[in-house]
Amino acid sequence: QVQLVESGGGLVQAGGSLRLSCAASGTFFSINDMGWYRQAPGKQRELVASITRGGSTHYADSVEGRFTISRDNTKNTVYLQMNSLKPEDTDVYYCNADLFPTSTGWASIYWGQGTQVTVSS
Repeated sequence: QVQLVESGGGLVQAGGSLRLSCAASGTFFSINDMGWYRQAPGKQRELVASITRGGSTHYADSVEGRFTISRDNTKNTVYLQMNSLKPEDTDVYYCNADLFPTSTGWASIYWGQGTQVTVSS
């Protein structure tokens, strides 16, 4: 079974920084794309940033220039460096991995447990 374990969330003042990490463990063949999403209570989950296995990145307009997504394929880990945090960044953040459980078959999507990020004024 594949698990994505997140860490790094917490409380920070506006203008501060946090670094989230998400490590994939278990049995799988390979990991394709990885990403970070966030979700406020009663709202839909939205994409924050994504990164391909080769390192190509995409960012939501709201975080462009402030957040940086990266990955370490040797550790099966994706990171999200969040700088210049704003109160509107307050959300539960979830990591995501699109991976192949085996060498054959279709890719499957897995989610982390979520980590709370709270930015105070």
